[in-house]
Amino acid sequence: MPDWIVKYWLEWIFGVAITILTVLWRSVSAKLKKTRADNEAIKAGVQALLRAQMVNDYNHYQEKGFAPIYARQNFENCWVQYEALGKNGVIKDLHDKFMELPTQKGAEE
Repeated sequence: MPDWIVKYWLEWIFGVAITILTVLWRSVSAKLKKTRADNEAIKAGVQALLRAQMVNDYNHYQEKGFAPIYARQNFENCWVQYEALGKNGVIKDLHDKFMELPTQKGAEE
């Protein structure tokens, strides 16, 4: 077989392989970009739900004047998960104030 035929087929096979790899790369890259955007949206949504729950709990127990142990444990669990998501801001102050509430009605800590 002449060298030019071998060279032609090798170039053709290489060209097809590069085309296939390029198409696959673009597909995978687009899916990764979409997955990252979805994950950020989910993260922001979970963070918003945790923040709303903690604000609601704080307002409820601040009004009552105390927060039972189970409420503190629940609040702390929400706080740990919220903090792991980043961007804590004002909720840190709310957490500190919540943890300062007495655990029993009429009790001072």
